[in-house]
Amino acid sequence: MVSGQLVTKVFDLRLVPWVGYIASILLANWMIQNVGDCVPNGPCLIPVGFGYTAPSGVLMIGLALVLRDAIHESHGRWWVIGAIFVGAVLSSAISPALALASGVAFAVSEVGDMLVYEPIRRYSRPLGVAISGIVGGAIDSALFLMLAFGSLAYFEGQFVGKTEMAVLGGLLLLGYRLVRR
Repeated sequence: MVSGQLVTKVFDLRLVPWVGYIASILLANWMIQNVGDCVPNGPCLIPVGFGYTAPSGVLMIGLALVLRDAIHESHGRWWVIGAIFVGAVLSSAISPALALASGVAFAVSEVGDMLVYEPIRRYSRPLGVAISGIVGGAIDSALFLMLAFGSLAYFEGQFVGKTEMAVLGGLLLLGYRLVRR
């Protein structure tokens, strides 16, 4: 048996986006409390470019938004809804101090991302990934910051970081499609 066939038999490669999605949520919740310059009674911050800083989980949540679209493509809407549910529960359970803010922001932003992605993907999947990620990132940033810290002080940095990941995801998908031709 060829090693590639063995890997496929042992682990369904279509589950890679799902596993990455769950891992990005776990990592984002850990990072926001442990990575970067930690603010007393606030998040740990990292630079995201253009002179902005953001809570350090921002890049992982941006990745989660892109991976959510990959789950949509590989498994469909119901798997996405299941992934959003699991992600919201994990967000709430992992970070008790930020449980409500993390769980609510995650669930609402992911549903927003899905509602934007689904119609756009019919015309352009890379554009759908980028635009839905930007919309989902804006929703997540505003809700999380208001619920967790009662302020939009880091909104610009959050938005920049998540937008970078959404655009990167769209460009990677576009590059992949061009190479496959």
